[in-house]
Amino acid sequence: MRPRAAVILLPRMNVLVAGGAGYIGSVMTETLLAQGHRVVVYDNLSHGYRDAVHPEAVWVEGDVADQAKLELVLSEHAIEGVIHMAAFIEVGESVLAPAKYLDNNTLRGVGLLEAMQRTGVRLFVLSSTAAVYAPQSGLLTEDSPLSPASPYGLSKLFLEETLAWYASRGLHYYALRYFNAAGATSDYGERHQPESHLIPLVLQAAAGERPAIQIFGTDYDTPDGTCIRDYIHVRDLAQAHVLALHALQREATRGGPHGARPIPSLASRAYNLGNGAGFSVRQVIAAAERVCGTTIPVQERPRRAGDVDRLVARSDKMRGLGWHPQTPDLEEIVASAWRWKRSRN
Repeated sequence: MRPRAAVILLPRMNVLVAGGAGYIGSVMTETLLAQGHRVVVYDNLSHGYRDAVHPEAVWVEGDVADQAKLELVLSEHAIEGVIHMAAFIEVGESVLAPAKYLDNNTLRGVGLLEAMQRTGVRLFVLSSTAAVYAPQSGLLTEDSPLSPASPYGLSKLFLEETLAWYASRGLHYYALRYFNAAGATSDYGERHQPESHLIPLVLQAAAGERPAIQIFGTDYDTPDGTCIRDYIHVRDLAQAHVLALHALQREATRGGPHGARPIPSLASRAYNLGNGAGFSVRQVIAAAERVCGTTIPVQERPRRAGDVDRLVARSDKMRGLGWHPQTPDLEEIVASAWRWKRSRN
C-alpha cells in the first residue's frame, strides 16, 4: 500500500487578495479557501470578472486607490496578510502608456502599503514578474541583473524597491517573480481582454476562434529555432503564495515586537517562480495539437524587438520553502487549460 502523504497543518489566516477577480487571483482565492483560510477579494473589475470570485470568499468591489475603503476593509475583516495581484500586465501597452502602469502598479501599490501600515497589517506577498530582469538568454536567478526593458517591468521593480523601505518600518514581505503562468483548475482559467499569452492564443486557434497562431521568429539559437520560455501551472503559483505567506507569519512571530529593521536587499526577499524547464513556441503548439486532436495553422512572422532565445527560471530558493511544482509537464498544463475552455463553451 502506498503511504499517505503527510498533511501539514498551517495556521488559518484572514487574507485579502487584491485583484482576486483576475486569472491568477481567482485560483489564489480557491487555493486559500481549500486550505481553510478566510479570504476577502478586493477588486475593481477593470480586468477581472465577478463570476471569477469564489462563492465562499467575501467580495468587496473597490479600487486600491481608495485609501479609506481599503483601511475599512482591512480593519473590519481583521486582515492578517495581503496578497497583491491588482496590476496591469500588458508589456506592449505599457510602452505606449507608461504613466498608466506607473500609477496603477507602483503608486497604487504604495497606497495599499500605507493602508496596511495604518491598520497594522504586516504580512505582504507581491505578485511580481520576471520582467524586472535585464533581457538575457539563459537561466535566471534572483541575483541576475535587474534592468527592465518595459515600463511594466519598471513599475514592478519600483514597487519592489519601495517594499524594501517599508520593511525597515516593520513590514514582512516577499516578491514572487513569475515567469509564464498557464493552465487552469476545473473552475477557474485564463481570459484576458485582449489576450496576449501564448497558450490561450494557441487554444483559440485550435478551437477555430482565430485563423492561425503567429510565430514571431524562427531563427533563434534553440533546437527548433523558436523562443524557449518557462511555463508554470497557475495552481503551483498559488501554492507558492500560500507557503510564502506562512513563512512570513513565522518570520514575524520570531521577529518579536513591531519595530524598525535594516533595509533588506531586493534579492534576499525575491523568489523566482518557474518550473525550471523551458519549452519552445513550436513545442507548445505541438502539445496543443496532441491535446486538442487537431492541426493548428501557423503563420511565421519576423522576430519581435526585445525577444531573447531562452528565458528559464531557477526556483531553487522557493523550493527551500518546501515548494515543488506539482504539474511541470507541458501537455498537462495545456490539457487543463483546454478542459476549462471547453467547459465554458
